Order: sequence, then structure tokens, then C-alpha cells
Amino acid sequence: MSTASPSAQLLPPPRGSSLLLLLRLEGLMVAAVTAVAYTRTGASWWLFAALWLAPDLSLLGYLGRPCRAARIYNVFHSYFVPGVLGLSAFLLHAHNLLPVALIWANHIGVDRLLGYGLKYGAGFGWTHLGRIGAAKRDAITAGL
Repeated sequence: MSTASPSAQLLPPPRGSSLLLLLRLEGLMVAAVTAVAYTRTGASWWLFAALWLAPDLSLLGYLGRPCRAARIYNVFHSYFVPGVLGLSAFLLHAHNLLPVALIWANHIGVDRLLGYGLKYGAGFGWTHLGRIGAAKRDAITAGL
């Protein structure tokens, strides 16, 4: 039985945690594998450059309520949708979908490597990989 409060269980691991290192290395591996796989598709690197930031359009959700924005951001920054897209490319023989799925997964991998994780509804700075931006600065100032 856990003695921690339910809200404490939702907090990301503390800075310097080996879990954070593992999650960032996982992001590096996904980024590397998808980049190599992308080269094998023969698709244009111009396409890669043009679509690489497309998942970040989900940040526009933060013009509204943070809780809804976090849900939108998380849909576009989880591996589920690019995974389904990549699987569909194989199953439907729609080979033009595979480069898009690889670009998308590469973007997510790089985000994870840099510490941009899935968002909590509390605001943009609260991620599953720790606090970022103003939330991180405020936590450091408060000694958390």
C-alpha cells in the first residue's frame, strides 16, 4: 500500500533521476532509428524539413484552456498516432504514409530527448519528464 498522496503520485520523477535519463535515451534511440528508416524510404529531405514541426501546431491549443490544450498536445505528441499511421502504410500498401509517420515519430523522439514530455493539465510547463520553462524556474526558486 502506497503512503504517498494521489497528487504526489502524478508528479514527474525528481531531477537527476535515472528514469529521466532512460526516457531521454529512449527519445534519442527513436530519433536515430526513425531518421535511418526515413533515409531508406527514399523520400525527400525537403518533405522531412517541411513536416518536422507540424506536430507543434498543437501548441495553438494553449491559446485556450490549459487542460484542453494539454490533451490536444498529448494526442499529437504520443507515439500512438504515428504508430497507427506507419502500420496503416504497411497494411494498406500506402507507402506514401510511411515517411510522414517516421517524421512524426522523429519529432516526438527529439522532443523527449530535449525534455519536452507529455503535458499535465496544470499548464505547458508541467510534463511527465519534469518541469520546463517558467514552471521549472519557479520550482527552482521555491527550492522544489
